[in-house]
Amino acid sequence: MRLDDYDNDINVGEARGGGGGGIGGGGGGLLLGLLPMVASRFGCGGVVVVLILLAVFGGLGNIGSMFGGGGSAPTTQSAPKGESVQQVCDASPARRTTCQAFSNAENTWQALFARSNAQFQPPMLRFYDGSGQSGCGAAQAAMGPFYCPTDQGIYLDTSFFDELQNKFKAPGDFAQYYVVAHEFGHHIQNLLGTADQVRQAQQRGSEAEGNAASVRLELQADCYAGVWAAQNRQRLDPGDVEEGMRAAQAIGDDTLQRQSTGRVMPDSFTHGTSAQRQAWLRKGMETGDPAACDTFSGAI
Repeated sequence: MRLDDYDNDINVGEARGGGGGGIGGGGGGLLLGLLPMVASRFGCGGVVVVLILLAVFGGLGNIGSMFGGGGSAPTTQSAPKGESVQQVCDASPARRTTCQAFSNAENTWQALFARSNAQFQPPMLRFYDGSGQSGCGAAQAAMGPFYCPTDQGIYLDTSFFDELQNKFKAPGDFAQYYVVAHEFGHHIQNLLGTADQVRQAQQRGSEAEGNAASVRLELQADCYAGVWAAQNRQRLDPGDVEEGMRAAQAIGDDTLQRQSTGRVMPDSFTHGTSAQRQAWLRKGMETGDPAACDTFSGAI
């Protein structure tokens, strides 16, 4: 995909800190501390199990990621002082491409909101290496990229892109852009109030109902990622769509569970099957219309 260089006014910086602190309420901090060990011993499927436990105990109330979702009231955090956008974004090739995708997504969604006469608040992008600190608590590389609505931040350790290519067998620049666009989709859900509605429904319902609501939230974020791609259709290269589909297939709940345990447990799904993730990403790409991303009405 051919993206322009990032804008110099994007809100980007380092997510420094880390260590102590939990995610939201409940026992999230302890479980998050176990994530690196779980990932090394049981792979990303094990991480998914831990994140499901976090969700059950209220620990993921503020996070939306490739592996989890949620929402809360946003607050805005400014970029760290003493760091220029160029210093942060040009620290590595992976960071530079991330900044380009983030900047393009910001411009794309700002234009879409303007067409609807809606107010757009851009998110911030925070990089971290191994661990860091977010407005939702500790950031761990084993969590994968995630969105924290508390500070409207997208948090990303670019080592995930290596894992995406080598472990999940989903190489290509568009696969990486899909990750960024998915997290940006969670920001759109936060702005529209969708994520908060889902969080409230999860608090009222059973665990199975909460998981089902999470699946619909995540599939909508996939669809929004497809909308972003469709709005930039002229920038796509041959093979980009296939790269996105491979990435969506690799991180479906059924695929991750089958790889990690050999069993598939649909009631525990929080993100949707590989086929569902591919279908909603494709729908966004084909329509280019956010209104077509209504995963909350009817079957998915």
